[in-house]
Amino acid sequence: MIWSLLKVVLFVALIAAASFGANLLLETDGGIRVAVAGWEFTLGPLQATVAAMLVLGLLWLAMKTVGLLVATLRFLNGDETAISRYFDRNRERRGYQALNDGLLALASGEGRLALIKAQRAAKYLERPELTTLLVAQAAEASGDGKRATEAYKLLLANDATRFVGIRGLLKQKLAEGDTDTALALAEKAFAMKPKHAETQDILLRLQSEHSDWKGARATLGAQQKRGALPRDVFRRRDAVLALQEAAGIMDENASIEAREAAIAANRLSPDLIPAAVMAARSYISKGDKRHATRVVRKAYEGQPHPDLAAVFAEIEPEETPAARLKRFKPLFAMHANRDETRLLEAELQISAEDFPAARRAMADVATRHPTQRALAIIAAIERGEGSDEAVVRGWLTRALTAPRGPQWCCDKCQAIHATWHPICDNCGGFDTLSWREPPENTGPSATGAELLPLLVSAPKPVFEPDRAKSDDGENADADRTP
Repeated sequence: MIWSLLKVVLFVALIAAASFGANLLLETDGGIRVAVAGWEFTLGPLQATVAAMLVLGLLWLAMKTVGLLVATLRFLNGDETAISRYFDRNRERRGYQALNDGLLALASGEGRLALIKAQRAAKYLERPELTTLLVAQAAEASGDGKRATEAYKLLLANDATRFVGIRGLLKQKLAEGDTDTALALAEKAFAMKPKHAETQDILLRLQSEHSDWKGARATLGAQQKRGALPRDVFRRRDAVLALQEAAGIMDENASIEAREAAIAANRLSPDLIPAAVMAARSYISKGDKRHATRVVRKAYEGQPHPDLAAVFAEIEPEETPAARLKRFKPLFAMHANRDETRLLEAELQISAEDFPAARRAMADVATRHPTQRALAIIAAIERGEGSDEAVVRGWLTRALTAPRGPQWCCDKCQAIHATWHPICDNCGGFDTLSWREPPENTGPSATGAELLPLLVSAPKPVFEPDRAKSDDGENADADRTP
């Protein structure tokens, strides 16, 4: 309010001053006489003032006209002028508008439109680190791989964008399945930015796929230094890589190095079953049965596994079935109620031809948790006890459609593997295989194979606590259902 009042007062004051000045000029006597080329002009004070103002205006206009002509000539000559700056600002405005539209189109999934806008932005702007990157990503989104490759290669020429270019080419080669070139690009990217998490993961996977276990262990160490892995996970994965390094050495028939690497892997992660198996076999090859036994027992204490039982049997390959049963008793005592332990004991009892003891070892496993292995063991017990062939076939037929039991199963894609590998053959996941039961799909099969046991015979109950059984199996077939 006060400011508005001040402006009104100032305006009135200026008008009053101008009026007062004009009045003084009108009342002043005299004038100015100007003679030009035979012409003579006499101007009064007011007229002279107006003429002076007009002359000044014409001079200012003439100077501006001359300046415009000079700027035009300089513009035509290629020099920087106000005219060139005006056009530059206009181009820059259009370029940033096209860049903005391209980013929005890319975020909206309109790859073709984003590519058009990116090309327009590249035409107007002199910012290749922005426009070339947008062209590359827009070309990828629109399916123009050739154009994207050209754009990424252009980024390699600039130090500020070289890593981005290598990363873009790396992803393209991975999508094309060219893992050899991708590995070389990943190594370059890792050398430029060793702390980049995505590059570390990709390089580790590619090195594992190419069996470069030594390089993979170095990359894993970089991940651990960055703090991306907990210490226990790092130790396990390092053991996995050390194990594969040992397996590679063994393939080259360098048994001494293989034994050392396998034993080192087992020390890093004693509960890693494949490492324990290889370490035990390394000790066996040296004739060190005591350390082989310690390795197997330590791993079996963590988790019972058939591979551990197999290598434990290899320690004394010439022993009798009875001696083997006696030597396995410490393993049985570790996990007495686990299904794996019961199945292992039953198999050893069958080898010793003590079929009643094998049935007692099985308990209710075949009825409580029927798997292919459990049902096959029951079929062997039935045959060993002299049961009717139809009963044996009934158990074997049930085994056809029974779950397979624990397998090496990928935690990421649920793919099943016959043997352990550090990398899943299906999804490429690193250290994702675990020994567990895969999810089973329930429901009738297309061939109706689950009806075969009814067509062949109904098997008898596995475990009958109320029926006394002699050790020699005299009453084994008394109550058997055909």
